[in-house]
Amino acid sequence: MTFGFAPSAATSVSADSANRLARMLEPAEWAAAGIPLLRSPREVVSGLHARHRPTPATAVVAVLDHEERLTASASFARRSVAADGWEFRNALLAHLRRVIPHDLRRRTPVRTAVLLYCREGDERWTEEDGAWMWGLRDACTLHGLRCGAYITLTHGGWQVLGEGRGGRRPNSTSAPSFLADTVGKHDPFPLRTGGGSAEALRRTAAR
Repeated sequence: MTFGFAPSAATSVSADSANRLARMLEPAEWAAAGIPLLRSPREVVSGLHARHRPTPATAVVAVLDHEERLTASASFARRSVAADGWEFRNALLAHLRRVIPHDLRRRTPVRTAVLLYCREGDERWTEEDGAWMWGLRDACTLHGLRCGAYITLTHGGWQVLGEGRGGRRPNSTSAPSFLADTVGKHDPFPLRTGGGSAEALRRTAAR
């Protein structure tokens, strides 16, 4: 006969909270991770904003080549669950797999993934941001990509967390620019975009 005690609900909740806290990165940890700087962050942000038109609670994950040209991107709404880097990692990885093949066979990553997250609040770091950072870093490792910038888009504007660079436009309420104004005249290769909004925007820009 074996005797034991079933864990209480309070213990389970406490353990879950501790696990979620372990799956997030604070600004100092992110800054120490050697995340590559974007050469033209405003151009990247404006291009993603024009393609995906994110609203609060929308994440846009994008893959850039070695010359910082957009190779693929996807946007999706955040599920109404507690901020957990594991959940965010799985969502990011699922969308990356839909829009671009992995680079796991390469010795070193040649493409970089960046994440733009549109949310309520101000530019200050939140635990939700920390969970997205953790999720982005882990998703990049599992897909053979280099982990790039994490950018927030709020009512006050956009900001590259950990770098101190940002601007007032675009923001979470501003109208997107025409797509033709944010990309070069000649795309080097077809862009893969999840969500279906890019084609509509391209047709609009071509008129």
